[in-house]
Amino acid sequence: MLDRTDQAILRHLQRNGRLSNAELASLTHTSPATCHRRTQRLFEDGYIDNVRAHVAPDRVDLGTLVMVGVVLDRSTPESFGEFEKAITALPFVLDCHLVAGDFDYFLKIRVRDISDFNKLHGDKLIALPGVRQTRTFFVMKEVIDNAPMAF
Repeated sequence: MLDRTDQAILRHLQRNGRLSNAELASLTHTSPATCHRRTQRLFEDGYIDNVRAHVAPDRVDLGTLVMVGVVLDRSTPESFGEFEKAITALPFVLDCHLVAGDFDYFLKIRVRDISDFNKLHGDKLIALPGVRQTRTFFVMKEVIDNAPMAF
């Protein structure tokens, strides 16, 4: 179980993964040695699985965010497996989630513009194994994106 200090470490690191151990210790009211030991344990126990930079999409010419609902032609473990294997090879797909409801999967994709997406859609997405239908949603405004988890 996570105690209040562990939770505080996780909350602070979610907001700013570049905090030094000394800064994190100060924010969590622990000694640097205790903070380091706890942070290492959080990594080892799988509570933190990755630390990475959040790149500003506009700065790398990927300012258009697109959500795509995908319906497969069959709902079998084999068709899901084939689709999932193929989708992981597409570097422009940021997220892929198997969902319940009208779609089988939701994809989060970043592209340069609508024309860029149109090419990806025609060349790559509809050619994926088992895809029967896609439904595209262009994001007009990102209100919350990649927010820290509350716990």
